[in-house]
Amino acid sequence: MVSNTSSPSPNPQKKRSIQPLIWIFVLCIAPVVAALLAYYVPSLGLRPDEVTNYGKLVQPQRPTPPANELSLTTLDGEPFDLQSLQGQWVLLTADQGACPESCVEKLFILRNSHASQGKNVDRVVRVWLITDDTPVPSKVMQAYGSTIMLRAQPEQLARFLTTNTVDNADTLNQAQALTQPMWIIDPLGNLMLEFPPDDAPAEVRGPEVRQDLSKLLYNSRIG
Repeated sequence: MVSNTSSPSPNPQKKRSIQPLIWIFVLCIAPVVAALLAYYVPSLGLRPDEVTNYGKLVQPQRPTPPANELSLTTLDGEPFDLQSLQGQWVLLTADQGACPESCVEKLFILRNSHASQGKNVDRVVRVWLITDDTPVPSKVMQAYGSTIMLRAQPEQLARFLTTNTVDNADTLNQAQALTQPMWIIDPLGNLMLEFPPDDAPAEVRGPEVRQDLSKLLYNSRIG
């Protein structure tokens, strides 16, 4: 006699866990949440610094004054027009002719930053604006002879290089504002970047200046 007992039906398929899907969703949305928090809640410190350059942009940029407003002479007493350097990037510093240690350090930083530019080295010149009539030491002349050395009137320089917050009647503040920073003039003749005073040694400041100059040369098709 054939049994009519039917074979047992297979066990119903177990319900799949949705936990893996939840984790996938969390992993996908986490970067979005982090980005929103960084943008809308800057106090969390998640937002990257907006300024990546060491130098400070000069705002607004200042055009190089004509020769009748910025009287410059070479060490031989010949007149020199700073506007004649348009078409090149100008690394600029100002200091007394005696060139104390801080002055030598700036010349060193600018020379090394210039020399490290490889195929772009000819797009750059270096200028030292000397703020008095003191003779330049022979050691400085020998070490930095490829720098264009020009004598200038501090009052005229202050109007070009320093901000309006510097009182031109305050000789000490004016001298510090001229001798502590370094600057870059772009090929269009605009003072556009200022490297601020910094107590860090040349070994620290130098790479920062060099990197800023490299970025300018890389991203610019002028000069």
